[in-house]
Amino acid sequence: MKTKILDSIGNKSFGKDRPHFEIGDTVEVHCRIKEGEKERIQIFTGTVIARKGRGINEMFTVRRIANNEGVERIFPLNSPNIVDIKPIRSGKTRRAKLYYLRDRVGKAVKLSHRHSKHTSAK
Repeated sequence: MKTKILDSIGNKSFGKDRPHFEIGDTVEVHCRIKEGEKERIQIFTGTVIARKGRGINEMFTVRRIANNEGVERIFPLNSPNIVDIKPIRSGKTRRAKLYYLRDRVGKAVKLSHRHSKHTSAK
C-alpha cells in the first residue's frame, strides 16, 4: 500500500523532462552549486557506471578521470540541483554495474560505441 502511494506521487511530480540514458553512456550533468549567496552551474562529464533505486529514489553514479585520479559522483536523478543531463555518447555494455572500470587506466577505460538502429545510411 505504501509503495503504491509513493509511486503515484512520484509519477506525477518527478522525472518527466529527464532524457533517456543507460549504463555505459557518457553524460554531461549540469549541477547547480551554491557558494554563499552566489549560484553557478558546474558541468560534470563522465561515464555512467551504475543506476540504482526507482521512482523518486533513483540515483546514478558518474565516473571520470581528473588529474590521473578517478572521481565518482552519485547524483539523485530527481534532484532540484540538477539543471540538465545531456547524453554525449552511448557505450556498449553487457553488465548493469561497471565497477570494473575503477581498476583500469588510460585507453582501457573507454567503452566501445553503441550504434543506434535508427540512423539512416547515405
